[in-house]
Amino acid sequence: MKNLFNINDYVVVITGGTGVLGRAIAKYLALNGAKVIILGRNEEVGLSAAADIVACGGSCEFMKTDVMNIDTVRKNRDDIMAKYGRIDTLLNAAGGNMAGATIGPDQNFFDLDPEQFQRVLSLNLTGTVIPTQVFLEPMTSQGKGSIINFSSMASFRPMTRVCGYAAAKAGISNFTAFMATECAKKFGEGIRVNAIAPGFFITEQNRSLLTNPDGTYTQRGQDVIRQTPFGRMGDPEELCGTIHYLMSDAAKFVTGTVAVVDGGFNAFAM
Repeated sequence: MKNLFNINDYVVVITGGTGVLGRAIAKYLALNGAKVIILGRNEEVGLSAAADIVACGGSCEFMKTDVMNIDTVRKNRDDIMAKYGRIDTLLNAAGGNMAGATIGPDQNFFDLDPEQFQRVLSLNLTGTVIPTQVFLEPMTSQGKGSIINFSSMASFRPMTRVCGYAAAKAGISNFTAFMATECAKKFGEGIRVNAIAPGFFITEQNRSLLTNPDGTYTQRGQDVIRQTPFGRMGDPEELCGTIHYLMSDAAKFVTGTVAVVDGGFNAFAM
């Protein structure tokens, strides 16, 4: 029982690991003994993030990927398996948004770009499905593994503006529940699938939406703070404990859940 939270030598794959949240999570896990592989599109950022983690004493490397290209993801998996022999955890953190898939304050639904809407759906939802399919395979052979998807506050509420992103994240929550049952019934209880739903964290993707150039909050940022009982945005490191729990044996009877880390945002009622 004393080793429930032990993740030493876990081989952890993080898609979208070059983002603000992904980098913070990668560093935390590596410094707690995991062998972390960051997958992302931005090679310069990925190599820098991995080098920083290694300099701090952690085990980390970067591999360039495209989560929409199953052949590329399979090549990533094969390279990881050749080096480490196993994959213990997959974090599906890849995602993003596009202007045409949003509806601004001075726009309406007819301004939505169907092509960009589809691309946002694909990047977030299909970009979770493909790595899950690829990295699940060695987990089934091992008889043990944990997949953690990234949902969102937008999956619980139909927030203004983010039409495509919200639809995709709602799909990820549903996909998480589906895969939890699929894996348990067909591959055994050693394979668990959960999701994490971050509240509001300042990232490169939403920085201009939530903050002004001088660092003060925009009207939308103020609305977020007003509806967050903690009265602030989250720090990326505040996601790490929940992810650590979900991937460890401390959560070995936990599957199909969406863990909310939001400072109370989703509980706010007035």
